[in-house]
Amino acid sequence: MAKTVVGPMEFLPETLQALAHPGLLLVSLDGRRRPNAMTIGWGSVGIYWGLPMFVVPVRKSRYTYGCIEKTGDFTVNALPRKLADLAAFCGTVSGRDHDKLAEAQLTAAPSLRVKSPIIEDCLIHYECKVVHANDLAPKTLPHRLVRPMDPRGDYHRFFFGEIVAVRAETNLRRRL
Repeated sequence: MAKTVVGPMEFLPETLQALAHPGLLLVSLDGRRRPNAMTIGWGSVGIYWGLPMFVVPVRKSRYTYGCIEKTGDFTVNALPRKLADLAAFCGTVSGRDHDKLAEAQLTAAPSLRVKSPIIEDCLIHYECKVVHANDLAPKTLPHRLVRPMDPRGDYHRFFFGEIVAVRAETNLRRRL
């Protein structure tokens, strides 16, 4: 698929729609430099400290958590609707035990500005460098939010990734 560099907010509505369903693929490298993809169903994009940021929550127990901690970067990738079932797959198996990209027949490709790869089969790619991480403070949340979010006390770390490059398929609007 032909990709072109675009502004960080150019496809924000489409990205947020994909985040809500089926989810986006958060990609990082493990200690063996093998790509790992994890489905995310929440996150935010905005301006923090005057910079475009993608904020992604990752539980400390997840394989992806250690990958991002080591690399200091990640990519966020929006699947086309025809591959939406792969979001469910990447969200239910662990990179500790599976080579998700190989099993899902997804193709990793080099990023422009970060170590972690993009997923070539996706329509939009955000390349992000971690500039800050913040742990969820459950005592500051209403009780009704803590219980369903983290039933075992496995709280998220929020990684603030400065968006340093965005690419999208050139005819994206026709494919959504």
